[in-house]
Amino acid sequence: MGKRLADIKKRIEPERLYEVAEALELLKSGAPAKFDETVEVAVRLGVDPKHADQMVRGAVALPNGTGRVLRVLAFAKGEKAREAEEAGADVVGAEDVIERIQGGWLDFDVSVATPDMMPLVGRIGRILGPRGLMPNPKTGTVALEIGNAVRDIKAGKIEYRVEKAGIVHAPIGKVSFSEEALAENFHALLDALMKAKPSAAKGTYLKAISLSSTMGPGIPVNPAQALAVSQTAD
Repeated sequence: MGKRLADIKKRIEPERLYEVAEALELLKSGAPAKFDETVEVAVRLGVDPKHADQMVRGAVALPNGTGRVLRVLAFAKGEKAREAEEAGADVVGAEDVIERIQGGWLDFDVSVATPDMMPLVGRIGRILGPRGLMPNPKTGTVALEIGNAVRDIKAGKIEYRVEKAGIVHAPIGKVSFSEEALAENFHALLDALMKAKPSAAKGTYLKAISLSSTMGPGIPVNPAQALAVSQTAD
């Protein structure tokens, strides 16, 4: 693995900013692992997340999905619980599920909830919050139409949130995806980030972009070119 990774790094030209298509071609041709690696994007934004008015957070439905089947927990009761089950939620419940979580159970990737359940879910906010598992209206995971929320997640909807250093990390598919499918997912995410630009953000908003596979090195992408392609596609 060490030799293969070194060979891939040699193919990345120093100081060069690649076009999206070039970066994806290079990434796919040199993914070092034997398993189907996740393709990840890191975007450095010109924001200071310490200020509430510069927080960038939201969700986007990737047109070609993520290639990963997410385990969805739905906090719901009665008819809404049945709606979540029919939509494909892996676990549905209320007080019973909260007790399981308080006991250490966290065998799920995303949680959704109906608005009326949020006071109850708030009891375990200290458990779910730090792990990024807390339902949130801003990401569409608190919704009255909970069935639609579950279906969106199962179809490839992802959440994004800027970290302390001003960077957003997000998966956009698998190495086995075609370059075209990965490019479509990439531009869907980029469009979402641009639409989420805070009015308080000053200067250059899209500062740097890097594409990588799970085990591969980062490939720097030209932000201006990537943005131009996204705007043309729109």
